[in-house]
Amino acid sequence: MSLRIFSSSLLRNCTPSLRVSVSRAAYYSTIKKYTSDHEWVSVTDGVGTVGITDYAQKALGDVVFVDCPEVGITVESLAQIGAVESVKAASDIFAPLAGEIVDSNSNLETEPNLINTSPEEDGWLCKIKLADLSELDTLMDEAAYKAHCEH
Repeated sequence: MSLRIFSSSLLRNCTPSLRVSVSRAAYYSTIKKYTSDHEWVSVTDGVGTVGITDYAQKALGDVVFVDCPEVGITVESLAQIGAVESVKAASDIFAPLAGEIVDSNSNLETEPNLINTSPEEDGWLCKIKLADLSELDTLMDEAAYKAHCEH
C-alpha cells in the first residue's frame, strides 16, 4: 500500500491551501515542507533531504526494510523513489520535488528502524539536488500539514 493510497483513504476530503512563498528562502537557511502523502523535505542551499513523517511511521508500525533510491538518477516530482516495508504494510515513497539524487541513507540498509526512532532526522531517505526551487510552493508548511493530519 503506498503512502498516497494510505493518506487518501484517511484524509479523503482534505485539501489544505496554505502556502509559503519560496521568496522566504532568502530569510531562512533551511525550509521544511510536507506532502499530502506524508513525505517531508528539508531544503538547504538547493538540496532537499527527503523522508517520511512521524505521522506516517506511526501509521506503518515497525519498519523492517527500506528501499532507497540510487545516487545519480534524475527524478520527477511525485515519481516513486523508494519503498518502506513494515510489519503492517509496504508503502511506496514519492519524490516531493524533481531533481537529481545526490545521496542516499545507507544506514537504513542495516537499521531500517531509524525510520521509527528518528523519522525526521536520522531516518531520512535521500537527498535531491532540486531542479526548480519554485516547486516548494506546491508543498505544505508545518501548520498546513498539521491541519491536514487532523482531518
